[in-house]
Amino acid sequence: MKRRLFLGAMALATLPGIALAHGPSRQKIALTAEVAAEPADVWAAIGNFQNMSWHPAVHSTTGNGGNEIDATRQLVLGQDGGPTIDEVLYKYDATKMSYSYRITDVKVEVLPVTNYSSHLTVTPRDGGGSKIEWKGAFYRGYPNNDPPAELNDEAAIAAVTGVYQAGLDALVEKFGAPGS
Repeated sequence: MKRRLFLGAMALATLPGIALAHGPSRQKIALTAEVAAEPADVWAAIGNFQNMSWHPAVHSTTGNGGNEIDATRQLVLGQDGGPTIDEVLYKYDATKMSYSYRITDVKVEVLPVTNYSSHLTVTPRDGGGSKIEWKGAFYRGYPNNDPPAELNDEAAIAAVTGVYQAGLDALVEKFGAPGS
C-alpha cells in the first residue's frame, strides 16, 4: 500500500507544468513620515475616512457611514470626473489614531493591484511631533503567471509606494518636518 502511494505521488510530481503552477505572492509595504505637529493635529487632518482631501491625487471624496465600520468612500482622482477608487472601512480607532480600509473597486489601469488593504496610523514622535505610518498589503494587478510589465509585482509595489509617498510628502509640507 505504501509503495502504491509513493508511486502515485511520484507520478503526480513528474506531470508537466506542476512545478510551474505558482501564482502571485502577497506584497507588503510600509512607509513612514515624521512631522512637527502634534498627533491630535495630524489626526484631525487625516482621521476622517470620508475626507481624503489631504492627498494631492484626490480631487474629491464622497461616501456614506462616516467613520463607522463598513463605511464606504469613493475617491475621484484628478479633475473633471477622473478615475475612481471605491473603498470600505473595516477598522477604526480614534483613540489609537488608526484606521484600516480595503479597496472594493479600482481598475488596474488606475492602480495595478488586487485584494488591497491598507492601514494608516498616527503616533507621538520621541522629542515631539508625530510619526505617520501608512502600510498596505496587496497582490499585483494580473493574478496569473507571466503578467505584463504594467501589472506585475514591481509595477504594483511602485504604484502603491508612489501613492503613499505623495500623501506623506503632502503631510510633511502641511505640518513641517521636525526640527525645521
